[in-house]
Amino acid sequence: MKSKMLNKRITIDNINFQSMKEGRRYEELKLMLGQGLIENLRLQVKFELLPSCIIDGRKRTATKYIADFVYIESGKQIIEDVKGRKAGPSWAYFSLKRHIMKTQLGLDIKIT
Repeated sequence: MKSKMLNKRITIDNINFQSMKEGRRYEELKLMLGQGLIENLRLQVKFELLPSCIIDGRKRTATKYIADFVYIESGKQIIEDVKGRKAGPSWAYFSLKRHIMKTQLGLDIKIT
């Protein structure tokens, strides 16, 4: 099955990545972890942006952002998302979630 962004999926360390670029970044972060440059590397970390609610009698699920990577570098939490193309509807949707992360949760997303 093709990915929605026409990326070539890849598996590294029995972990499925959405793109080769994301897989390569994982390998870089793994090396940095081994060298002690970063710590507490986590993948696919969920952040709740908006809680679930009832609208017109229908339950709406919570809106979430799932970060590709979260880790600690120099004592600071880094939230990272790997992006290829920065255009189209998926970029607009990501930009909205990034805006909510910053304004509502005070968290920045590093784009690689």
